[in-house]
Amino acid sequence: MNSQDSTTKSLKLLCDGFKDDMASCIYGSDQMTELLMELIADYVEENLFLISDPDTRTELAMMFMETIRITAR
Repeated sequence: MNSQDSTTKSLKLLCDGFKDDMASCIYGSDQMTELLMELIADYVEENLFLISDPDTRTELAMMFMETIRITAR
């Protein structure tokens, strides 16, 4: 095993050990919530343009937000 293989194996072990904590940290982040809401609102506006009422768009965006889950594989 060369140095590169050893480094890759060590990084894989670190990744496996911390991935659940990282996913929890990201999911609980206010920044991530704001980013997801912005992206979802943009999606609704661009793809569901038949919904013209802003309150209805916001409600749909919130429903989408409730369906998102961040997990580590």
